[in-house]
Amino acid sequence: MAVVMGQIDFKDDLKLNLFRKGPKKIYVNESILKKHSAIKNYIRSVCFCSNDIDIVRSEPSYRRTWIDKVVAQLEPVYLDLISRFNRLLKQRSYFWRSESFPKDQSPDILESFDIQMSIISTRIFRRRRRALLKIKPYVEYWHNHLSKSKEQIDINFLSGIQNISPEEEEEEFLRKKILEQLLNQRSMEALTGKCSFGPHRDDIEFLINNISVRKYGSSGQQRTFILALKMAELDLLTKTLNVPPILILDDVLAELDITRQNLLLNSVGRDSQCFISATHLDKFNQSFIGSSQMIYL
Repeated sequence: MAVVMGQIDFKDDLKLNLFRKGPKKIYVNESILKKHSAIKNYIRSVCFCSNDIDIVRSEPSYRRTWIDKVVAQLEPVYLDLISRFNRLLKQRSYFWRSESFPKDQSPDILESFDIQMSIISTRIFRRRRRALLKIKPYVEYWHNHLSKSKEQIDINFLSGIQNISPEEEEEEFLRKKILEQLLNQRSMEALTGKCSFGPHRDDIEFLINNISVRKYGSSGQQRTFILALKMAELDLLTKTLNVPPILILDDVLAELDITRQNLLLNSVGRDSQCFISATHLDKFNQSFIGSSQMIYL
């Protein structure tokens, strides 16, 4: 067993027990947390590792996971919404595959699914879009800072619910619109057994000068964009919660050219605690190393 201990803001004692087999256990002030996700009520962090390039470069599930993590740090209860939606989606899929459900009850069962999914989908949609609107100005700032260019960036939320004005984002209006969409796709769902509308189909589009970064962005543009996203996430959480999250940079300097390395290193650690992992120190200038605490493993 391994034990990791720390103190949060000099008031909460955190202990993490890691086992070779079985789940980890998390304690706050000697009380065990029943849900691991509850740790977000005590400590926030932003992690950037080399695999995060998939947020920009790969399939939509990576972008959904990213925005869900952002929302969950702002509103920890959001994780329960995602969990409830995933359970409903799984149950709905099982309904179409199973032959045990009486077919004369199908309309009533599907209506029950639709009502529950419309409520949860509405709450997920509103939180995702709200978080993207909040984080966009920070992404613009960091992208300009890191690229030293005049490129225009944009972030679009691609959802089955389109063309919704701020005035129409009222929960009951959205719920009815989602309910209508679920009904419209039901005939196709009966054939495929898959629900083709909902939060599990959302995507986020990243643009530079109105061109897709995922499809046409260079390797350097993609790396700069993901770095801007992560630094923007740090700023958004700090400004919203009035508590700077811990910044974790996991061996990312190898992914950046020397200019972006220096811009990043000159920006981190000013207002938040920062942990950087690296296999070589030659990427760091001596002044940065001199002002850092080094731990060798």
